[in-house]
Amino acid sequence: MSGTTGFGIEHLPYGVFSVAGGLRRVGVRLADGVLDLAELTDRPEMAASSLNPLLALGPQVWRELREQVVALAESGAPTLPLADVVLHLPVEVADYVDFYASEHHATRVGEVFRPDAPALPRAWKHLPIGYHGRAGTVVVSGTPVVRPSGVRGPGDVGPSQRLDLEAELGYVVGVPSPQGTPVAAESFADHVFGVVGLNDWSARDLQAFETVPLGPFLGKSFATSVSAWVTPLAALDAAWCDLPSQDPRPADHLAPDGARGLDLTVEVEVAGQVVATAPHASTYWGPAQMLAHLTSNGASLRVGDLFASGTISGPGDDERGCLLELTWGGRDPWTGADGRERTWLEDGDEVVLRYTAPSTSGGTITLGEVRGEVLPAR
Repeated sequence: MSGTTGFGIEHLPYGVFSVAGGLRRVGVRLADGVLDLAELTDRPEMAASSLNPLLALGPQVWRELREQVVALAESGAPTLPLADVVLHLPVEVADYVDFYASEHHATRVGEVFRPDAPALPRAWKHLPIGYHGRAGTVVVSGTPVVRPSGVRGPGDVGPSQRLDLEAELGYVVGVPSPQGTPVAAESFADHVFGVVGLNDWSARDLQAFETVPLGPFLGKSFATSVSAWVTPLAALDAAWCDLPSQDPRPADHLAPDGARGLDLTVEVEVAGQVVATAPHASTYWGPAQMLAHLTSNGASLRVGDLFASGTISGPGDDERGCLLELTWGGRDPWTGADGRERTWLEDGDEVVLRYTAPSTSGGTITLGEVRGEVLPAR
């Protein structure tokens, strides 16, 4: 069952679904079906319209529920056909923070945007740089994305002409933390429930004009797409890997001696053409370091917080997880499935991000994909 879909017993991601306009409830994907946990368990949080009640219960309950779900799957519990359910945003997002963790991505972006200055900001190798996004515009995979409009330069207002994607991985926080108390990197698994695929849509012309000195704002806040399925950390035990060396040595609260990341791969498809396959294992900053830095000033965590990796990019030309890198700021076109030369996203384009990772059984799991079609500006 697991070999053909990547959604077997070693995976079992969580989502929120409904059938025929009925109430939303929690389910787990198994192959091409959905285990209805509101029907198959006696847990009241499974009848909720988001995963947040489950997220708040913490790692012990997460482990117990996973054991129960594995037993259901092994016993042949009935599933609903995936084609018969409607998938919804799985998490009620509290806060959204996006990091900038790939050195390959950050270096290329700096060289494109600031060719006469150092590629990396002064602080980049000392701490995970990030920005606060907009939780209210996080949408589930399959939701169309309207081309944003804004100020593209002095006196130049209109629809973005440089619309881009960013292939990322998002981390879903369950257990909150009190304000004023930093969360140690070693406590990552005590707070983070799992991961989602994530597309941080970006209007590069708006972003380039507004970014200095405060960073991304309207060029990023119009939409962020996430997968409908949340892969629990327990399904990723085989995917953890050592990160490239960090030099200079980061501050102690970032636990530099134990920095680890996830050996996931993301395939990027635009309008039917695969344009990149990017390795997350090459990232510079690990997720536990991101969480530690996020809370190091005493900022609190809330149930449903989402933080993301930033664009996943590797060293190779075909490992660049956004069009800004792939086209070098629009200078170098790529060839679409129809044979046309392309640069930025066009109205009608569908972007699809597909993720794979090693499984505990020695095979591969397939994380929830992220889809989104670009609609014309309004």
